[in-house]
Amino acid sequence: MKPIVGAMQAWSCTVISAFAIIILGTLGLLFNKNHPELVGGVEDPQDGKAVAATAGTAIVIYAAFLVFCGFQGWLHMRESRKGAIAL
Repeated sequence: MKPIVGAMQAWSCTVISAFAIIILGTLGLLFNKNHPELVGGVEDPQDGKAVAATAGTAIVIYAAFLVFCGFQGWLHMRESRKGAIAL
C-alpha cells in the first residue's frame, strides 16, 4: 500500500491525537464526577455526565485518527526502508 498523506502530516496527526485523547479523557473523567471547578459556576454546564459523554465521543473520533495516522506513518517508515525516494 502507498501512503495517502505525507510523513510529516501523519506523524503530526498521530501526536496531536494522542494528546487530545489524554486531555479529553481527563476532562471527561472530571465532568463525569461533577467536579465543582467545572460544573459549579453559574455559566457552567449543569449536567456533567452529558458533557462527559460528548467528550467520550470525541475520544473515539481521535482514536480513529490516531489509528489512521499511525498506520500512514508506519507506511512511510516501511517505504523509506525499501530505498524509495521521498518527494
